[in-house]
Amino acid sequence: MIKKIAALIILILLCMPIQSVKAWTIPQTTLQIAKDAGLACVPNNKTVRVGIGNQTFSSYVWDKVSIYGTGEFEVYSGKDYINTYDASNVINISISGRTFILSDAEGNEIIKASGPIKFNSYFGFIGINGLKRGGKDAVYRGEIELVFAKDGYFHVVNSLDVEDYLRGVVPNEMPVHFGLEALKAQAVAARNYVLSPRVKANPNYDVVDSVASQVYYGANTEKELSNKAVEETKGIVATYNGEMILALYSSTAGGYTESYENAFSDPKTRKFPAEPKPYLKARPDFEHFCTLDNDDRAYDFYKTKPKSFDENSRYFRWEREWTQEELQQEIQNHIAAQSAAGFVHPEVNKGEVIAKILRLNVLQRGLSGKIMKLEIQTEKENYIVEKELVIRRLLTNKGKALPSANVVFEQEFDDNGNLKSIKAYGGGYGHGVGMSQFGAGYMATNLHLPFDKILQHYYSGVALTTEPFILSQSANQQTQTFYSKDGKGYLIVENKGKLPYLKINVNYTEGKIDFDTTNIINKIDLSSYLQKGVNTITFNYPLEAGHNKNLKIYVEIVGKDEFNR
Repeated sequence: MIKKIAALIILILLCMPIQSVKAWTIPQTTLQIAKDAGLACVPNNKTVRVGIGNQTFSSYVWDKVSIYGTGEFEVYSGKDYINTYDASNVINISISGRTFILSDAEGNEIIKASGPIKFNSYFGFIGINGLKRGGKDAVYRGEIELVFAKDGYFHVVNSLDVEDYLRGVVPNEMPVHFGLEALKAQAVAARNYVLSPRVKANPNYDVVDSVASQVYYGANTEKELSNKAVEETKGIVATYNGEMILALYSSTAGGYTESYENAFSDPKTRKFPAEPKPYLKARPDFEHFCTLDNDDRAYDFYKTKPKSFDENSRYFRWEREWTQEELQQEIQNHIAAQSAAGFVHPEVNKGEVIAKILRLNVLQRGLSGKIMKLEIQTEKENYIVEKELVIRRLLTNKGKALPSANVVFEQEFDDNGNLKSIKAYGGGYGHGVGMSQFGAGYMATNLHLPFDKILQHYYSGVALTTEPFILSQSANQQTQTFYSKDGKGYLIVENKGKLPYLKINVNYTEGKIDFDTTNIINKIDLSSYLQKGVNTITFNYPLEAGHNKNLKIYVEIVGKDEFNR
């Protein structure tokens, strides 16, 4: 407990002002000292809850687990303190019905409790005994929580600050040798992913630690350069018209990214194509590339290897081949399962045998040449298959899905017109929408482009900002911490309710902004008050100025037009 008190004292000291408080002025506004703004240390970090899977990620429920700390660690049942243990201890946990049973390394029972059981360490990490991530012992920042799942089973949840979570994501989603600027682009995209509103992976956690969400392997896999990328993009997200974007990314686009609607269905209605997202537009690596939405141009592109940002990927170009019999068997093995998703017409039920396949016909391609609609022609029925992931999973080769749907076919027929074999020529790995990770690596290391230009290539019309939030009478104080490379930034305030002013504290310098209420959007240059590196701003809603006049607020670090200047 002494160490815990010491940690709290350090936290309090960190919250104290590091310079004298002074008033500041901005030409666009009238400012004066906000005498009652205060310098409260407001928690501004967001927490993410990550479901931890077993060794193969095949299951996220556990019936027993052993937990340890790399330093002294504490154990709680709910809010009730159980004990503090040093790093030589391992706590074994099993569950009977809904009751957790804790025992020591010798098997002596410590306690039975309803949970959730929580483990944290102020001077080390929390580890899961026997679990490996990236070939190393799985240890985690933050807190490990064991939460009841169903009778006899529980979830293992790592609860931690978003920025710490990203330390365990970035080097596992992108090779560190891609360079700092590519890693920064990855950090922003990953931050967008985890902060964007979504349906939770499970009521007990937000995301999982596998490719089903983002690859998160914990503290032992962190790298110095990727940690630097997270630090130097701290608090930064990509936004479009003041809203956080869905920052999709994949390994390799193949030289041409695809528009969102041509690859995805609507997540609610399953309608395909989905409604467009203006920032997720098809984008060639070089402007002289033609659109690839017909067979001839797609054929010329994917049977050759043009200069491309993705050229260093082993999936930049690939080939697959089937005999007619192999193709028949692969499609037969998967068509019922893919039909169940609703993108095969007419529907094929489990156990139903399709007739002999005569040929494949591409009916529609996206701008990148990605197949959107494929016809499987058989002796009795023609099946229409939609959506890139369904097509990839249906056209398996030796049991493995196609790397992408950016593919063209050469079909060979015998003298009687019967299909003998099919050869596929393709490019890319993954859905190909948004940022190409190999492309980002090339742009950083070969073209020496900074992360903001990489992001603005792959995400059309975006700005780099802090996370937009609503300041209101009920949520009347908000602190944001963010990194500014050059110490520049604009405060953007959407003031539909015509609130007259806002109290603000920038790096421990206080002020009061009087808004121009004739404009809904107020854009205020903060560059004179920001510093190169990490900045902290606290926003205080002026309760005395009016109620029910919400403000939408964010700080713009890089404007959407920066890329084209």
